[in-house]
Amino acid sequence: MVVFKDRVDAGRQLAEQLESLRGQDVVVLGLPRGGVPVAAEVAQALDLPLDVIVVRKLGVPYQPELAMGAIGEGGVLVLNNDVLSLAQIAEDELAAVERRERAELESRVIRFRQGRERQRLTGRTALIVDDGIATGSTARVACLVARGLGAAKVVFAVPVGAADSIRDLPGADEVVCLSVPRQLIAVGYHYFDFTPTTDDEVSALLGAADRRQSRRRMAPSGSERAAAPEAGSELPPADDAEVVIPVDTIVLGGHLRIPPAATGVVVFAHGSGSGRYSPRNRFVADVLHRAGLGTVLLDLLTEEEETDRANVFDIGLLAHRLSAVTGWLGTRPDSRSLPVGYFGASTGAGAALWAAADSGGRIAAVVSRGGRPDLAGRRLRQVHAPTLLIVGGADTIVLELNRQAQAALGGSSRLSVVPGATHLFEEPGTLAQAADLARDWFVDHLAPADRKPAARTAPSRAGTRATGATE
Repeated sequence: MVVFKDRVDAGRQLAEQLESLRGQDVVVLGLPRGGVPVAAEVAQALDLPLDVIVVRKLGVPYQPELAMGAIGEGGVLVLNNDVLSLAQIAEDELAAVERRERAELESRVIRFRQGRERQRLTGRTALIVDDGIATGSTARVACLVARGLGAAKVVFAVPVGAADSIRDLPGADEVVCLSVPRQLIAVGYHYFDFTPTTDDEVSALLGAADRRQSRRRMAPSGSERAAAPEAGSELPPADDAEVVIPVDTIVLGGHLRIPPAATGVVVFAHGSGSGRYSPRNRFVADVLHRAGLGTVLLDLLTEEEETDRANVFDIGLLAHRLSAVTGWLGTRPDSRSLPVGYFGASTGAGAALWAAADSGGRIAAVVSRGGRPDLAGRRLRQVHAPTLLIVGGADTIVLELNRQAQAALGGSSRLSVVPGATHLFEEPGTLAQAADLARDWFVDHLAPADRKPAARTAPSRAGTRATGATE
């Protein structure tokens, strides 16, 4: 049985099987929500535009799981005349169901796209991607809707799927599936990490893909690149690039982004089982970019090291590597003069505070999101960087641990509680609230006084509580 590490891993493996589509007129369409992280990796690997295909099933009024049709964006309506006839559905009944589902569809479109235009499908290939297919009802509807929106060819691609459902996709010209188990009990059984995807993460992935395509369109031609001067002996600015960072005898993978006129750079310390491709941390990083802050998303452990769970909780090892990455930033022309902050999630928060304590004042601010600052132990008293602890109100055990850790911190600190949020901030809007709080903290403590915004609005503050602020 093929098991994927997470949706990012599944997307990368799927992209390898779709290499033939590179350079063609293709739009990658993720099925919200779980299909979007998979689709985002496919789009990035093949350098293709990314969008979502939002569909709604029209269920028979007295048997909603039975589809009598489906709707999609652009007014697309697909009807199953056989079901309509057998169920004896009157026109007014059909119209009522369509009105209700159309309202929900439009609401989802607004949430996911946030004003972005839908990618045109007319005459193009629609590559529809999901994280798995069980019954196949959503996949069938999506294929029909893509065809209704003018797609010349429809390819459905998925990491894992039930054999019967894979065979029964009449709307698809081609189906690509990496794993077809003899019996599919649940799609989630084929992933080590099948954490639910949030609306915020879908929006962040779509926004990142749009920016990537915009940079591609504005990139210089081959002749312009040839005319450019050769790089000198110093490392060139990354702006937005995958990087490798040597630490002791190993090499860490990371993603560095430095916006123009950046006022600081934030290094992310991910939690257990997460890494630089975490949709949640990428979402937070995107919020920081818009505020003029650079970010480093990195994996503090190699793939081999991650297999030993003891390494995941070796806070001293993680802190040492975080410090090494900070030193690496000091060697680059695009980051050497920028103040540095740490953003730690889960166990990564303990590593961030440990490294801040050992930094000799190099770290300007620390933010912990759903973190375990208590794992820094006695070093908490040596942390003098201004520290913000963000915890979900429903994450009661971690909230108490954060209160205890805050009392031990040696410098100024604040505890902000996001009401209703659980440990992973999966509830609608809660991750955005945490990202806004982190952004404001870093802007306050990293940006020079003459570079800070005159005023900021942070609607997410309405539901937070600040305690222990000593600034």
